[in-house]
Amino acid sequence: MLVPSSRDSGTLWTAISSSTVSMSNANKIPGAPRLQYGALPYRTSNGQRAEFMLVTSRETRRWIIPKGWPKSGKSPHRSAAHEAFEEAGVLGAIGRQSVGSFSYEKRLKNGRSVECEVRVFPLEVKRQRKEWPESQERRVKWLSASKAAEKVKDPVLSKIIQRVARKCV
Repeated sequence: MLVPSSRDSGTLWTAISSSTVSMSNANKIPGAPRLQYGALPYRTSNGQRAEFMLVTSRETRRWIIPKGWPKSGKSPHRSAAHEAFEEAGVLGAIGRQSVGSFSYEKRLKNGRSVECEVRVFPLEVKRQRKEWPESQERRVKWLSASKAAEKVKDPVLSKIIQRVARKCV
């Protein structure tokens, strides 16, 4: 893969292996999928099956998980937890390891769209706030694993929800 590298006043192209590209730099490579981090909020109580929280997207109002761009100075799982609070008002224990990833086309404010890869981190919800930064822009809903998997339109995200649900039993 060729990537631009600046040296003094010009730009040079450097050949590197795609495996050496850090995901934070992948957002800067033209044509590469843009990286986002997402949280999969869930709760369990009294031995009941897990419930999963979905939020609506701001533009199309489809049911999704909280997700967003990497936050400067935050680890991937902390970035995902930050998004869960901003978009859904939930706080809890975020897993350090991704439970999977899915891709989608994101429409940008300028009208263009870009392919995004979302790495998903499980978030065991301990508290849900009544007010949160995007509470006026989104709806939230707690659903069984099967209903949540059905509501999200992405088949890979649907499988991630089902797989996490099996581990919560």
